[in-house]
Amino acid sequence: METSRSSPITATAGAAELAEPLLVCVHGWLLAGRLWDPLVRHWQGQRSCWCPDLPGFGARKRPRALQPSLSSYGRWLAAAAQQRAAGRPLVLVGHSLGGSIALHAAAALGEQLQALVLVGFGGGIYQPRPFAAVRGGGAAFLRWRPEWLAEQPWADAIASPLRADLHAARGLLACSMSRQAVAQLPAMVSALSTPTLWVSGSRDSVMAPRYVRHLAGYARDHTVIELAGSGHLPMRQLPGRLAAAIDPWLDQRLASPRS
Repeated sequence: METSRSSPITATAGAAELAEPLLVCVHGWLLAGRLWDPLVRHWQGQRSCWCPDLPGFGARKRPRALQPSLSSYGRWLAAAAQQRAAGRPLVLVGHSLGGSIALHAAAALGEQLQALVLVGFGGGIYQPRPFAAVRGGGAAFLRWRPEWLAEQPWADAIASPLRADLHAARGLLACSMSRQAVAQLPAMVSALSTPTLWVSGSRDSVMAPRYVRHLAGYARDHTVIELAGSGHLPMRQLPGRLAAAIDPWLDQRLASPRS
C-alpha cells in the first residue's frame, strides 16, 4: 500500500504554515513507499511527508508510457511531486536508487525545490566487475523469484520485491549501473544549485561511506553525515537518529535564503 503522511493545514493557517515544505521520500530498488513508515511516524505532526510507491513498485502500476529509465522516472517524480505539493516548496529525500531518481527530478523542479537529502546514495566511479556481479545477481533474482510467495499472508514484508514490475526493475537496475549513468553523476551533482545533505551508514555494505563522500564532494553546497552503527536502511533501523541528523540541517537551510 502506498504510504502517505501529511500534517493538516487548516483554512485559517497563516502564510508561514502554508509555506511549510512537503518532503517527498523516494524509495530504492524493489522497495515501496512504506519503507519510510518508521521515519514518518517519528515526524508525525512535525513534518509534512509524502512517500509514494514508484510506478511498478509497491501497489502502483507502471503506465506503459513510462520508460524503465532513470530520466523517465525522474520526470515522473518531478511532475507527481509538483501536483502533490500544489505550489508549496519541496524537499526530496531519496534512498539508494531513489537518490538517482531524485537527482534526475531536481533540475525540473527549479526554485520550488528547497533542499535535497540523499540517504545511502553515492558513487560516480564505474567498477566493471562489481557492477556486473550486481546486475547478474539482480537479473537472476528477477528471473527466478517465487512470485507465489507474495500471496502468502505471512509474506507481507517481502511482497514488494516479489511483485515488482519486471521491466521496471530490470530496466532501472541496468540503467543505474551503466557506464554512462555512473559517469554522468558527478556532472549532475556539480550542476545542483540546491543545498544537499548526504547521509551514510558506517556499516552500509551496499553503499560504503567513502563512495557517498566521493560523490558529495562534487556538490557546491553539501553536508555529509555518517551514522555510526547504521546499515543501508537507517529509516527503519535508526529512524530517530536519522531524523535527528536531518532536522537541524533542514531547519537551518529552510531558514536561510538560497544563494
